[in-house]
Amino acid sequence: MSGILLAGGAAAALFASALSGIALGTEPTSTVPDEKIQVSVNTVNGSGCPAGTAAVAVSSDNTAFTVTYSDYLAVAGVGAQPTDFRKNCQLNLTVRVPHGFTYAIAGVDYRGYAYLERGATATQKAQYYFQGSPDTTASSHQISGPYDSNWQTADRTEIGELVWAPCGVERNVNVNTELRVDGGESADRTTSFIAMDSTDGAVNTVYRIAWKRCQA
Repeated sequence: MSGILLAGGAAAALFASALSGIALGTEPTSTVPDEKIQVSVNTVNGSGCPAGTAAVAVSSDNTAFTVTYSDYLAVAGVGAQPTDFRKNCQLNLTVRVPHGFTYAIAGVDYRGYAYLERGATATQKAQYYFQGSPDTTASSHQISGPYDSNWQTADRTEIGELVWAPCGVERNVNVNTELRVDGGESADRTTSFIAMDSTDGAVNTVYRIAWKRCQA
């Protein structure tokens, strides 16, 4: 079964918090730091990520990290419970970057699988923000039935819109995601679902990192 790409639209400035008075270099660097970034999960909450079903791994080239889910599924229709139509997951991540560098999230890729009867729809949403910031940036993508295939959504941020973490300060990152399915008029006799789930049974959400050197 072939996957499709659902364009990310204006998911604009991920982590759009107001960071003033921060000493940063003037341009992003193409040099990736030799020291490995460290990403760890502090808290996991939500119906889409029960305890033990979310994990984080960092890419070998230090330019991305992946959050993997194993039980993230929203269902509507025959056999579904009333609360199954919506699942969410709230992650609080600690991101430790090498000394002298700061980072921004340049893009996010979500992947999964959906089976939607005719008239059914599914929605994947996400919000990103630094801990302590009142500002959030949200993205939303919709799939319409009939649909029976892999899905992928992609959010991208232009270089000029990147928001950088403060230099020398450890700032946790909150990632809130949601899956929702509406079974439509045939929900009383059919079943539709959306999952962040690949063919190997794991969900891979990739966060792509841009680097910048901090000023001395």
